[in-house]
Amino acid sequence: MKRSLVSLTLISTFIASFTPIAFAAPPRTPDQTVECELLVAGGGLAGVATAYEALLAGRTVCLTEITDWVGGQISAQGTSALDERPTQRRQLFYSRGYLELRRRIERKYGELDPGNCWVSDSCFLPRDGHVILSEMLRDAARKGRGQFKWFPATVIKDLQTAQTGAEKRIQSAIAIQHERANGAPLLNTYPLSQTITDAYNYQNSRLFTKNIVRFVPARNRGETGSAPNWYVIDATETGELIALADVPYRLGIDPRSYLEPSSSSATNDPYCTQGFTYTFAMEATEQPQRHVEPPFYQQYASYYSYELPRLASFPLVFTYRRIWSPRQGEDMRFGGISFTVPTPGDISMQNWTWGNDYRPGTAADNLIYTRNQLQATGQMQPGGWLGGLRVETLRKGEEHAKGFFHWLVAGTTDSQLGGGVKEPHPNNRYLAGLDSPMGTAHGLSKYPYMREGRRILGRPTLAYPQGFAISEIDISRRNYSDSYYRLVLSPQNYRSLKAALAGLETVAVIAGTVPPREVMRRTRSTIYPDAVGIGHYAIDFHPCMLKSPAELPGNIERPGERLGAGQAYPFQIPLRAMIPQQIDNLLVSGKSIAVSHIAAAAYRVHSFEWSAGAAAGTTAAFALERAIAPYQLVARIPFPEPQLEALQRRLSQNGNPTAFPDTSIFNEAWDDWQ
Repeated sequence: MKRSLVSLTLISTFIASFTPIAFAAPPRTPDQTVECELLVAGGGLAGVATAYEALLAGRTVCLTEITDWVGGQISAQGTSALDERPTQRRQLFYSRGYLELRRRIERKYGELDPGNCWVSDSCFLPRDGHVILSEMLRDAARKGRGQFKWFPATVIKDLQTAQTGAEKRIQSAIAIQHERANGAPLLNTYPLSQTITDAYNYQNSRLFTKNIVRFVPARNRGETGSAPNWYVIDATETGELIALADVPYRLGIDPRSYLEPSSSSATNDPYCTQGFTYTFAMEATEQPQRHVEPPFYQQYASYYSYELPRLASFPLVFTYRRIWSPRQGEDMRFGGISFTVPTPGDISMQNWTWGNDYRPGTAADNLIYTRNQLQATGQMQPGGWLGGLRVETLRKGEEHAKGFFHWLVAGTTDSQLGGGVKEPHPNNRYLAGLDSPMGTAHGLSKYPYMREGRRILGRPTLAYPQGFAISEIDISRRNYSDSYYRLVLSPQNYRSLKAALAGLETVAVIAGTVPPREVMRRTRSTIYPDAVGIGHYAIDFHPCMLKSPAELPGNIERPGERLGAGQAYPFQIPLRAMIPQQIDNLLVSGKSIAVSHIAAAAYRVHSFEWSAGAAAGTTAAFALERAIAPYQLVARIPFPEPQLEALQRRLSQNGNPTAFPDTSIFNEAWDDWQ
């Protein structure tokens, strides 16, 4: 009897050490089971870069994307104007895949900037972004002898995780791929707000026939010791998988602290994220066009504006992100900016803060649901996931964007500059149709341009007890000598701020031998021993609005949100920012890495996304090869780790920089990096 009790205890202990997490079985057996070494969710630039590097490393990659285009920002989201900083662009100091993308754009058009825009050195048609990246992925698979499995119009619905001792891993994932139902309109006929809920439902509908796909690890790998046998990478635009997996993450504004001294809130506010934008394309015409006021226009009309007097020029706004210009117009200068006047046939993509940005910021209208909101709406229940977005806010963002076009061509009001500024410009037409630049019958981008999503908290350490994250002061050029910071921070927090900024004098400030007022601001970003990528962009805010709804007449941006905006030093992407808590075979790429709300305003542009994706793809391939989990590579920081150093060498040798030239704690000469 005693022996039986002991046996039962041992069995119970074993069962407790291997506990499957709740997993909702789909309503029918999956239509197919697909094996992967890497499952990449999200076909934006970060997801494409992840797949690109893993394919070059010879891996089997499954890539899912809610739209039917790869490329995210440069294709499905319509923002096909590369955001780059002058010094980095001049030196062409980018990841190899990003450089190849630029080369192929130039080869496609015979020039890098077929739009002759003034916001970038490269503005082009979104459809071509998808075509070019698709070719790059096929070429990478061929060159690296990897296997590429592409799943367009596909969403991740469920994750199955299991706990083995202290380690939790994703064992499989269920996805839903939607195809046009018999007799239904073609895909991309309706805007996202009208299809997103359907896309996440298992049942076939009048619009879609559903293909249920189960993703599992490749059988030929097996378990290698205690290391994971496959990796799942969250490269979605809003951090869907980190919400589904329920790992610790943040959303919206972080509380003010010595790490986030410019935060607009003493406490966190998860509802205020940066604005999202439905882009659209418009074409200059020889003759005036007939423009009918949309029935919803007056609801949003009180919002639209040129924003600043130096920007109050229709030709300037049109050419800002002009993506196609078949013939050269006359030179013009306005507000200190030089550009060529639009000519008939020119196509402009619109992405304007006081235009088609939609900027909700309250619990009543926020776009990305918080964890509490997900629970309240049932999306955290097994099988309940519907994408984690407020559909009504998507719909209003779509109307808001279409209303902005009408304002551009027919409007005579300006919410920020008053009357007598805005004139009609009827010689333009809205481009819609499946053959239009956005590839949609309605003319809006297939998915909104997302500037901010859920952001993981990295693993806790002594230096980061709540979890690793990149903070405002890690990248900002601000010197923080303004009296404002002495007033809003406690004396202890102000001393901590100055100590954190002191560089080589940090110890002296902590010891009290150097007063905080005498601290010279270090003139570089934080240098990370586990850097696996790079980025450089200004801390650029599109703040949420103070009241709901966002378009409320007289509404203002949330006060203080732009305080953290400004220039940033060239920065790094540490591996710790890509490793979530709790799950060992989940990596995070793109905008959902561990960054603060303010730092995220710089860690979001095209070349950063590519560098983060290249790091994720290389790290996953390296971890599979070496039979080591990524968290083990950073567990001993700041002590040297040979395997981490080998990963960094591989990245560098493959043309994926982990640091900018001359990066060193002794080099403070970064002011010339524009």
